[in-house]
Amino acid sequence: MTKPVVLIAEQLSPATVDALGPDFEIREVDGTDRPALLAALADADALLVRSATQVDAEAIAAARRLTVIARAGVGLDNVDIPVATKAGVMVVNAPTSNIVSAAELAIGHLLSLARHIPEAHASLKAGEWKRSRFTGVELYEKTVGVVGLGRIGTLVAQRLAPFGVRLVAYDPYVTPARAQQLGVTLLSLPDLMAQSDFVTVHIPKTPETTGLIGEAEFAVAKPSLRIVNASRGGIVDEHALSAALASGRIAGAALDVFTSEPPTDRELIGRPTLQVTPHLGASTDEAQEKAGIAVARSVRLALGGELVPDAVNVAGGVIDPYVRPGIPLVEKLGQVFAGLADGPIVSIDVEVRGELADYDVSVLKLAALKGVFMSGVSENVSYVNAPLLAEERGIQVRLLTDSVSADYRNVISLRGATTAGGTHSVSGTLTGPKQVEKITEIEGYDVEVVLAGHHVVFTYTDRPGIVAQYGAAFGEAGINIAAMQIARRAAGAEALSVLTIDSPAAPAVLDEVRERIRATSLKAIDLVED
Repeated sequence: MTKPVVLIAEQLSPATVDALGPDFEIREVDGTDRPALLAALADADALLVRSATQVDAEAIAAARRLTVIARAGVGLDNVDIPVATKAGVMVVNAPTSNIVSAAELAIGHLLSLARHIPEAHASLKAGEWKRSRFTGVELYEKTVGVVGLGRIGTLVAQRLAPFGVRLVAYDPYVTPARAQQLGVTLLSLPDLMAQSDFVTVHIPKTPETTGLIGEAEFAVAKPSLRIVNASRGGIVDEHALSAALASGRIAGAALDVFTSEPPTDRELIGRPTLQVTPHLGASTDEAQEKAGIAVARSVRLALGGELVPDAVNVAGGVIDPYVRPGIPLVEKLGQVFAGLADGPIVSIDVEVRGELADYDVSVLKLAALKGVFMSGVSENVSYVNAPLLAEERGIQVRLLTDSVSADYRNVISLRGATTAGGTHSVSGTLTGPKQVEKITEIEGYDVEVVLAGHHVVFTYTDRPGIVAQYGAAFGEAGINIAAMQIARRAAGAEALSVLTIDSPAAPAVLDEVRERIRATSLKAIDLVED
């Protein structure tokens, strides 16, 4: 059996390959060599990168087999997430791998700014002894502003507290209660800039945060302000910063990140009160190893058909072991539902009843959508793009839960409507120690049918001799009926039959059955494998 191909496009720690294990074919390419990258992507199932490889629309289009893009780090500026999502490619990163390293670097910059450590070092190395020139300031009793109280900002605040500083923060998404737990006072950004002696930035770069700290913010700052950006380049406006440093409007700054990397603004880099490092936030042995191991584990999960907790374009999260067995069942129910539909689907309700309702079952909605689209669209369908496919088609999707299930421990139902005005439903459960997948209801009729590769579902007026007629039609076509169940509400009323057959039935055979029994509806449902 051919092993899935994992393409490593940048240098990663040896622990990354170890964590992938022996189940994959590992290939390497220089991700900055564009022709080589595009050629290597042709048969790659997974791509591992850091920050230098540009994974854009062209690269994703070249990777027809790609299941997952893994960034061994936090930022995803070099990955076109919307394009990957539309292509059904999972994008994962290692969001906690470098948080300690990044927090420690920011604090290192704060201390270096306070005590002129880089300049004093360079001076002494040059043979000078100018102690008075490098008189600094203490952090003790100073006000330190933290812009962003996410994972890294929180670590910075916690580590600065023992210095005896006054901690203030700007973060519109943090509650006063959480800030109080951290010993931090929440302020507006202008108030933080006006009150702080030191500022350290720890927020993601978005259209809203680009240039967040600029000319207006520096205009209200103290002349003693020293600011650190070890987050993302461009959050601090570099032109405004350069002007503030040149005019003495603020006392100093430290940058580990830049709008373009390597930085091209030599005037800014040359400012004597600016200290710089070449994007070292994640550049520790520990962070690199954590990132590599984390994404290797994510790749293993993704290539195994699992959802990944660190996937940035899949709403699924960690799957409880009690929920996990229901995922393949619901995918199959989605295929059955799509097979029953008498026209384009306009709405789907995924109903989870029973003990499962006490768990996070959001993944089951994804599984249902994936199943619905598996045989009906030309795109590669995955947990990643199934919600997008539903949105593009105007399908309203709801997830409903109820802890009460009358007949089974757990039942999962798909109910919905089509543009033709029809309403359709199918329900299923897992039974027994072997967790057998069964259909328990179809189109409102109670049944108990083991899910298999090929089913035929039809309704007709209940009357003698029907079974013999459709049995003969399938027999004449050389199609074996492996199982059969009939459900009805009353003698002589409409009945529903669900057949399990060993091989697909050709349209001509289905037409023959429909004609013989005067079926009011007849649907062949052939389940497809992923």
